[in-house]
Amino acid sequence: MKAAIDSIIQSYKMLPHPEGGFYKESYRSDLLLEGDSLSNGMNGRRNCSTAILFLLVENSFSAFHRIKSDEVWHFYDGDPVQIHVIEPNGHYYIIKLGRNTLDNEVFQAVVPAGAWFASKTIGAYSLVGCTVSPGFDFADFELANGESLAAEFPDQKELILAFCRH
Repeated sequence: MKAAIDSIIQSYKMLPHPEGGFYKESYRSDLLLEGDSLSNGMNGRRNCSTAILFLLVENSFSAFHRIKSDEVWHFYDGDPVQIHVIEPNGHYYIIKLGRNTLDNEVFQAVVPAGAWFASKTIGAYSLVGCTVSPGFDFADFELANGESLAAEFPDQKELILAFCRH
């Protein structure tokens, strides 16, 4: 299995992602949105849309983070992914991304703008895609501090601390 994972990383020239996993940007729209057309506290210009390939591997996770845009997740290959979502109002739910519809897995799902989310493969690896609109910009990315996030959402403290690196 390690050979297959290494092949994916090398074939797509993937890099380690700050939140965990590996990624490769696969699309960045040439169409730009101006600051006055943006919302959610975004400043400056943003590409209309961006997309990445994202690889999660066994014994790792994508740490809790949030962005200022909606993010559409697409399942491509490997094992299912659990996406843990905490909305600003505290509503918590899990999205199961995968191909087994009989086990309530879905091929696509949206994580809404401003929601905290973390993910983990349920197996050796998961290859997914993430499409963001307005397009992703690290200025709109916030990695969670576990203690602060757990204080804000104490009902999810155990989960939050398990999916944070600081």
